[in-house]
Formats: sequence, structure tokens, C-alpha cells
Amino acid sequence: MVKGRFNNNNHMPIKTKKPQKKLTLASRIDQTNIDLKANLLDIKKTCDEVKKYGFRGICVNPQWVAAAKNELKDTPAKVICLVDAPIGDSSHEERMQMCLTAQVNGADELDVVASLPDIKHDRWEDLYKNLAQICKIMPVKVIIGSGYLTDKEIAMVSRLVKQAGAICVKTATSKDPLEERELKEKSWHLEIMKKNAPGLLIKASGNIKDVKEAKAYVRAGADIIGTSNGPKIARGE
Repeated sequence: MVKGRFNNNNHMPIKTKKPQKKLTLASRIDQTNIDLKANLLDIKKTCDEVKKYGFRGICVNPQWVAAAKNELKDTPAKVICLVDAPIGDSSHEERMQMCLTAQVNGADELDVVASLPDIKHDRWEDLYKNLAQICKIMPVKVIIGSGYLTDKEIAMVSRLVKQAGAICVKTATSKDPLEERELKEKSWHLEIMKKNAPGLLIKASGNIKDVKEAKAYVRAGADIIGTSNGPKIARGE
């Protein structure tokens, strides 16, 4: 006998959907340590925070990928490598090498800064071609630097990121003017991104300080929160 509900008209079983597990706020967080002064003990501490609170992963500078991978090897947490901050102005060859090195060192994802010079000089074909090549290496979240961009540019880059094969479009990284903007404007950027890159994950970042702000971004469409304040947020502060 087949278990489940039956359709009275044809006596065929109707599959019942299993309820989807609701994401906790902690499970959305990429706990971030991209402090240029960070040392190995700092990275290990951040990894301990990832394990303690069940964060989605850790985002680090390239030199710490291997260490983070070793610390988190027995966990489901992702090791994410930040590439070419703050404005993506290295040559494409240098960026490719950064990404390939991160892959060798054990990165699970890349957070790659889109080339701001390409965006501001309308070099859309170059931007697309180079990102598409990087996206073939491993899962890529593209940081568009939304604090530097107009609404029109945010929309255009978000569409291009999806076309290039990325898994996610992300607002910002360190030193982005977005850090100083009001919550309303930051949320508006997320809405533009989500509208123009349907189906892609959306990652909010840029000095996210507390649980109130993190929840506001989730309501605005963020799937992932990038922050160095993960423990505070996870505690509801």
C-alpha cells in the first residue's frame, strides 16, 4: 500500500511536500575577517565563531584561505576568498591567478569585486567576458560596489553578473561608500539587484552592525549577510 493522500477522481497518490526548513539568521551569515592586520590567531578565532554559531561560512583575504579551510574541515561551513578588493582594478590575468590560487588552497566560493574601472568606463563586454571566465573556476559571488554606482549602473551590473554565470550578486566590501549610507538606501540597492538578477542569491554587506539592520536586509531580499558582527547578530543584539 502506498502511503500518502489520494485523489478521489483517479485514486492516484498525491505527493505531499515536505515543509522547507526555515533559514535562521545565523545560517545566512558569512562571518567576515578581512582586516589587513589580522594574524593566524585572529583567523582561528573567527573560525571558532563560525563553528559556535553555525554561520554559513567565513570570508577571508587570500592568504588565510588554507588556514581557514584547515580549521573548518570537519564542518559544513564554506570558506570564501575575497578577491581584488576594494575596487577590482587588477589586471584580468592577476585576478585569474588569485582565483586559481584560492581554489588550490581550498576555497569553496569566491567573493570577487567587479572591476569598477570597467563599469565606470562602460567597458561592459570586457566586464562580462572576464567575469564569465572567473565563474568557470568555482561558485562566484560578485561584489558590485553599489555605493559607487547609480541605480541604473546597479541594475546593469546585476543583469550582467547573472549572464556571466555567478551564483550571487553582492553589494559591497570594505571602504565602499555604502558603509556610510542610510538603511533605506542600502535596502533599495538590494531591491534593484533582486529585480535585475532574478534567481540569483543576494548578499548584503557594508558595515552591518546589529540584528535590526540584518533583519531589514533580509526583508529587502538578502539571502546572505556579510558582516564581521556575526556573533552579536546571532545573539539578537
